Amino acid sequence: MKKDFGKQTYMYPMPVLIIATYDEEGRPDAMNAAWGGIHDTNQIGICLDKSHKTTRNIAARKAFTVSMADAAHVKECDYFGIVSGNKESDKIGKAGMTVSKSRFVDAPVINELPMVLECELASMGDDGDYIVGNIVNVSADESVLTDGKIDASKLRPICYDPVSHNYNVLGDAVGKAFSDGKSLDGAE
Repeated sequence: MKKDFGKQTYMYPMPVLIIATYDEEGRPDAMNAAWGGIHDTNQIGICLDKSHKTTRNIAARKAFTVSMADAAHVKECDYFGIVSGNKESDKIGKAGMTVSKSRFVDAPVINELPMVLECELASMGDDGDYIVGNIVNVSADESVLTDGKIDASKLRPICYDPVSHNYNVLGDAVGKAFSDGKSLDGAE
C-alpha cells in the first residue's frame, strides 16, 4: 500500500544545477537551483524566483551557463544556494572557484565544475519565474570522458533529495536504455 503525501515537490532525481551569469558590471555570479531540467529539444527550463540576482542578470544579458554540481564540490555548490548574490558580490571567489568567459554566450563558465551547458535566453515568464534557454554548447572536461563521451560515473553529478534535504550522487548504471526492455517483447 502506498502512503499519500499530498501536494509536494518530490521528484527523483532532482539535479543540482549551478547557474552562472554576469551582472550589469560584468561580475560573475552563481546560484544553486534544483527545479530544472530539459524543457524541449536543445532547451533547458529552470524555475527561478524574480528576487534572485541571477534572474535579473539573465534578463539583462540574455545568457547563462548551467553546470552540473558534482560530488567533489558539494560544499561549494551548496554555498551557491545558501548565500544570496544580492548580499554577496563575490560568491564564486568566496567559494574558492574561478571562471572563464564562455566562448559561445555572454556568461561565465565555472572552471572547477567539469560539465557545463552554455545557454542563450529563449523565453522568460512574465514574473521571471520560468526561464527557458537554448543550449548553444555542452562542454565537459577530459577527466569525465570515457571513449570521448561524458561518463556519469566519472562526472558524479549530485541530485537533491527534497524529502531529507540531502545531496545524493547519481547511482550506478542498472540497465541499458532502449535495449533491456526488448526482452519483454521478444525482440531480442
